[in-house]
Amino acid sequence: MTRKLIAFVFFIFSVMGSAQTYKMIDTADYLQRKEFLKSFAGNNEVFIKKLKSQYSGRTSSELSRIYKEFGTDFEKQVKNKDFIFRSEFENEIKSLIQRLRKNNPNIPQDLKILVARDNTPNAYCLADGTFVVNMGLYNWLNSEDQIAAVITHELGHKIDEHSLKTFLNIIEQNEMDKMTVQNLKETTVKRSQSQNQKAFDILKNRAYKKGVERRKQEMKADSLGYVIFKNSDFKKSEFINTLQRLQDFDTISPRELKVETYKKLFDLPKQAFNEKWMKKEDFSLYNYNFYKEKLDKDSLASHPEISRRIENLKKTFTELKTPSEPEKASETFTALKKTARMEILPNYFHSEDYGLGIYASMQFLQDGEEEKYYKGWLGKCFAKIYEARKNYNLNRYLDRIEPKNQSESYQQFLNFMWNLSLDDIKNIADFYQTGYPIKES
Repeated sequence: MTRKLIAFVFFIFSVMGSAQTYKMIDTADYLQRKEFLKSFAGNNEVFIKKLKSQYSGRTSSELSRIYKEFGTDFEKQVKNKDFIFRSEFENEIKSLIQRLRKNNPNIPQDLKILVARDNTPNAYCLADGTFVVNMGLYNWLNSEDQIAAVITHELGHKIDEHSLKTFLNIIEQNEMDKMTVQNLKETTVKRSQSQNQKAFDILKNRAYKKGVERRKQEMKADSLGYVIFKNSDFKKSEFINTLQRLQDFDTISPRELKVETYKKLFDLPKQAFNEKWMKKEDFSLYNYNFYKEKLDKDSLASHPEISRRIENLKKTFTELKTPSEPEKASETFTALKKTARMEILPNYFHSEDYGLGIYASMQFLQDGEEEKYYKGWLGKCFAKIYEARKNYNLNRYLDRIEPKNQSESYQQFLNFMWNLSLDDIKNIADFYQTGYPIKES
């Protein structure tokens, strides 16, 4: 199941106040984005010059190329308004970093905070000191202590320069692979199948080695991060509680979207509900074992199982063996959690995940949450699906059915969406857009 699909599974677990008066986050931040882009471009250039002075030859040129391309891609994301500026989230994260920095002088002073319009609980730190926190962290975690734990883990990556080390390993491995393949071409006189197998072995060994190195980095970042965390005034056990919470995110099963919900939402005055919309495609005759898995998925995983990470921390830091109650969230965190929840649909709409936006809206409405607000987003997302269907590019915004990777509920939803005709979609979009208009900031 994709991370975006998993991300909305947990939305149903908190109860919100009235959304009728909710004002969405203001994205009119042109001046702030312009100022950030200017600073980011300059810092990235300085960083690349520093790399050129430290490395030579092909390593220097490859590193420069990688960071230039990465910088260009990140600038596109900023220009696309994938991040928000001047928010209470930014102020709170800065406050948490200040608390961490008090007894940890090794934390870089030049960190710049960005909050991403992304519903997955994640964070990352760039080479120039730009620290990105996804809004989804506030949806999923339970307190500011847990947000701080994620921040310290990412600071562990930053302090130990894991990204740079990863790129250096890739460059070195590329050179080794080129030499091996060249020797293979020159020395192999057997049939091509044997040559292909050897080439595949090169790919496989490279992938396994890459996975092993990244898992080691995750363990190292945990340890470095916890040292920063425990030196601060946060509750130590919340570091473990955070990992356990993130483990829940990876393993929780999505709730079922009931057939009654479809009938309630799509039996309209001018368009009666059609039972044929719920017809499922029969996958029983599909042979999904036809293609043999050649690579061990566990060996390729970049992140070790969180249970192993927790075991490693408890073994290294004995004080973490004693369990304790989770820390209570502050009023500030609770308010930010509420805002992050209300931004789930605007975030999906911004990232053009219109299918997931409809599915999430239906889940909210099934649970009786904020009817006017979520019906309004239902209309906006259906309007975009109508445009896509009319323009023959619906695949960009609506998943195809993959029984091995999707819950039965999500497969039923996709069957429903693909069964709708162009007129069906337009009638649904018109009904909800007219009756439940959304006012954007």
